Amino acid sequence: MDKQWYVVNTYSGHENKVKEKLEMRAESMDMQDYIYRVVIPEEKVVEVKDGVTKEKTKKMFPGYILVEMVMTDEAWYVVRNTPGVTGFIGSSGKGAKPTPLQPYEVDNILGNMGISRMDVDTDLTEGAKVKIIAGPFQGMFGTIDSVDLPNGKVSLLVDLFGQETSVEVELSQIEKAG
Repeated sequence: MDKQWYVVNTYSGHENKVKEKLEMRAESMDMQDYIYRVVIPEEKVVEVKDGVTKEKTKKMFPGYILVEMVMTDEAWYVVRNTPGVTGFIGSSGKGAKPTPLQPYEVDNILGNMGISRMDVDTDLTEGAKVKIIAGPFQGMFGTIDSVDLPNGKVSLLVDLFGQETSVEVELSQIEKAG
């Protein structure tokens, strides 16, 4: 089964506690192979108050967190029963499993935070095959040549007119070739 992103509803203001508890529960219940990342969608906002400029971190969706997980009965149970979680978005209730976010929705949210949907440690290694999903090279496949995480870019080798050519794309423009 594939890991996908789901939206989890929490008590407003409890997002950080729920993230901590969920990560601890995933570890203590040996669910790391099913529950991967817990993200609180946040963005940096510059505010000017009384002539003083301050940069603040603001929640994009108060009361919601994103969880990257494989939707098994056990993983679903662990997330649902984490203290502070009120449910999943995209579930009709009555025991129905929720609908995952579409890749473009995840890319938009994570892209605004400067994060990629790809798992940096396992998916972004030299020699890994990726598919370009946006930009001028959309639809092409490439091999990772180098990764520039601080700038959110990756250098790929793609086949252009029979020549292996190096192109630079943003992390949000690629996905793991399946």
